[in-house]
Amino acid sequence: MTRMRKIAAVLSAASAALLAIPPTASATPAPHKTFFKEDFDRLPLGPVTAGRGWSADTSNGSLTVEPGATGHGHELRLHTEGNGRAFLSLSGLAPAGNSFWARLRLRVDRLPTAPDWAHWTIAEASGSDVPTLVRPLGGQYVPTSKGNFWGVGSDLGPTGDWTAWKTSAPATAGTWQCVEFHLDATDNRVTVYLDGSEKPELTVSTKQHGGTADDFVFPHFDKLKLGWQLYQADPTPSSYDMHLDDVALSSKRVGGCGS
Repeated sequence: MTRMRKIAAVLSAASAALLAIPPTASATPAPHKTFFKEDFDRLPLGPVTAGRGWSADTSNGSLTVEPGATGHGHELRLHTEGNGRAFLSLSGLAPAGNSFWARLRLRVDRLPTAPDWAHWTIAEASGSDVPTLVRPLGGQYVPTSKGNFWGVGSDLGPTGDWTAWKTSAPATAGTWQCVEFHLDATDNRVTVYLDGSEKPELTVSTKQHGGTADDFVFPHFDKLKLGWQLYQADPTPSSYDMHLDDVALSSKRVGGCGS
């Protein structure tokens, strides 16, 4: 074999060996799974009781599809009277590893100013195995600071009824916000992001939360409710409107909220 033929043979063998090597994970990242999306654009305008993969859960409340605030598409208005509730409810969830991310855009027209310590919920995750309710988005009217503040909370579990609000996370009425939360079962951790920025002071986990000395432990999630509920009777104002759009749930962070 001539010298040129030997060089060609070596190069051919090297190329074949490289092609036989499987691609690494970094070269072909596995796509994450977005298992729920809703922007309300395919729903007709007017009162609504169900959509693609969700149903309404109301008491002294209603859900209505309205034109989007920007003049494009649709959004969902959730209205309640007194201490009623109005939720978009997703049942039959089975997130991998009992963990998931959520992203939603929301605006609450008015927040409570009475009674003192009025408590409200925007997101509530639960499971049929235990009664624990996990509330990754909610808040409370704090009379000593004369304002409403975001807080993560829970109820009906071993840690009791609590909302870990922080004055460094004020809730603002009448303004659209892009909100994200991550439920991570590896440490029963809830992480909250407002307009793309993490709010570490709102993070709770197995050992660090706002309840009793018991461990905070997730249920096996199979339901998520998104909307509005205020628990105290005769609140001020006497009715509430929340607007919701661009909802997505995924095994990885959805993003789209800015930084």
